[in-house]
Amino acid sequence: MPPEIRSESAVVLFSGGQDSTVCLAWALQRFARVETVGFDYGQRHAVELAVRPRVREKLAALSAEWAGRLGADHILTLDALGAVSDSALTRDVAIEIGESGLPTTFVPGRNLIFLAFAGALAYRRGARHLVGGMCETDFSGYPDCRDDTIKAVQVALGLGMNRRFIIHTPLMWIDKAATFAMAEEIGGKPLFDLVLEETHTCYSGDRSQRHPWGYGCGECPACRLRAEGFARFIAGREA
Repeated sequence: MPPEIRSESAVVLFSGGQDSTVCLAWALQRFARVETVGFDYGQRHAVELAVRPRVREKLAALSAEWAGRLGADHILTLDALGAVSDSALTRDVAIEIGESGLPTTFVPGRNLIFLAFAGALAYRRGARHLVGGMCETDFSGYPDCRDDTIKAVQVALGLGMNRRFIIHTPLMWIDKAATFAMAEEIGGKPLFDLVLEETHTCYSGDRSQRHPWGYGCGECPACRLRAEGFARFIAGREA
């Protein structure tokens, strides 16, 4: 049975990558009005910002109902985040495991800041639902992707804005293989193919190489997670 449509609005944190695209489709299944927000913080893989409009356009074309529910897109410029970050996502440095034990792609405070700005936007737009692709099952170890972090932010947003917000994380407890499966379950082959062909997740911003799992350098942590998840998904489908 399809999920019940809520007569409410949601704001999806939409980067243009695999996870946020699946989350956007998930939200379009459930909310009467869905807006998207992306963030330009000086990321070296800024190509993700370039693919966002095309992914939105193709997603809306998959379903007349989705097209009717998909609302405005917003791009927020957060230059200060890039300026204070010493990260491989905002500097031309090697992508590796740092002294902290976290990958050098970790941008401290990124999801906290994203959710605060998304909450402020949602407040203005009359939405109380936020949807993000955070996950702690199959990820790079980022502490701001953990369920405890997201729950704490939800409480803080509600207290700070005197409005109840609900942060939905549809991917929190599933791995990348299950994310591919979710795309197929929600939108069949058309959505699955869109995720492969149009989304961008590679930290290096490489769209010159097309792999079975999509575009990317094939070497960065994001590409490796995606490749491994795709391989598990295909193996499970063929089992």
